[in-house]
Amino acid sequence: MSLLAALTSNPAPVKRAASMVAGVMARSLASATEKPPLAAHYPVTPGSLTAHLQLRSGETFTGGSFGAPVSTVGETVFTTSLVGYPESMTDPSYRGQLLVFTQPLIGNYGVPGRERDAFGLLRHFESEKIQCRGIIVGDYATKYSHWNAVESLSQWCEREGIPAITGVDTRALVHILRGQGSTLGSLNVGANKSESVEWVDPNDDNLVAQASTDTVRVFNPNGDVHVALIDCGVKYNIIRSLCAQGARVSLVPWNHNIVDELASFDGIFISNGPGSPAYCTETIEQLRQAYSVYQRPIFGICMGNQLMGLAAGINVYKLPFGNRGHNQPAVDLTNGKCVITSQNHGYALDDSTMPMGWDRFYVNANDGSNEGIRHVEKPFRSVQFHPEAKGGPLDTAHLFADFVNQVRAMKAAGVPAIADIVNNESVKQSATA
Repeated sequence: MSLLAALTSNPAPVKRAASMVAGVMARSLASATEKPPLAAHYPVTPGSLTAHLQLRSGETFTGGSFGAPVSTVGETVFTTSLVGYPESMTDPSYRGQLLVFTQPLIGNYGVPGRERDAFGLLRHFESEKIQCRGIIVGDYATKYSHWNAVESLSQWCEREGIPAITGVDTRALVHILRGQGSTLGSLNVGANKSESVEWVDPNDDNLVAQASTDTVRVFNPNGDVHVALIDCGVKYNIIRSLCAQGARVSLVPWNHNIVDELASFDGIFISNGPGSPAYCTETIEQLRQAYSVYQRPIFGICMGNQLMGLAAGINVYKLPFGNRGHNQPAVDLTNGKCVITSQNHGYALDDSTMPMGWDRFYVNANDGSNEGIRHVEKPFRSVQFHPEAKGGPLDTAHLFADFVNQVRAMKAAGVPAIADIVNNESVKQSATA
């Protein structure tokens, strides 16, 4: 049986994924318990402070501090990315999280400068600041070497107030996280670990509202098509990729009233973002109303995929430990082609049942989880992975060109943005009918 047939024959991919995850959890727990003790005390770099990572589940890892001498609490997650720590650390989707790098050596090429490109975006970072609350590495490189590096990873973390710990057995730590799922962690600097930790889950807050822009911002104002980009915590390379295709991009807040402005947009794009999509009720309602009358392309990435799914009536669930890295295989269900993708998400759509008019677009070849949806008639599509990468593979970068070219073609063909001529009141009535 082909890979595509195997992935499409089962009507309940979530159940299949749950079974696979259960096996991984059993093996991971066995591996983690075979190699005590879990708290390994490594030599601290001379002149540095001691740091401790404490998991809410009870495990403690001790190492050396190479970031800011502060303490923090966040959801402990891991990425399998081999390169791109400046991009990962500034990705708004990591907001509220303690980021574990499985790549053993981190910091060896330093941190680049803050040069901006032709669109006014930072060239080497995905936002204006570090978004994760702390980082955990196995071996921090105290000496860096790269032609465009201007400072060390330690200097960058210290300047931005981000704690960092080195000397952690990240393999044992990841076994724990894979076995029991992502958990809250406390990263503190000092000779002793914290005796009393206030465990505050960042996912209990609307992280999208924190990461989103407060005002409308326009990029590439001379573009020939006008795209509304709903900012749920957008990565700069998404903006750059749309602008590079010739689009004028209006970056709008996550809860912006796009329904009243549908006629002015040639296309709508929904970005990635941190935390749970359940808090974005205003965005979901705006999309639900847009579905009923908007006739031009709508596309979503990561959080955008989840919000488009929720607006269509699909449920969402939290993955045990998420998919984060640059090596996730996703299968295009329209042609059977498997692509390698960059991913960073902790939630997924439950596509075991699809609402009328919608179909699965991509599926994860590892765990069977949803990687995209599409409308069977209207030009509405979304993907869970990151076609803009930064860093990661570029197998699906063409999706930006596909989207903008479709927007351009429909505009040239005279397809109206909204069906017939409707006012805002009729939009609302059609959405609640």
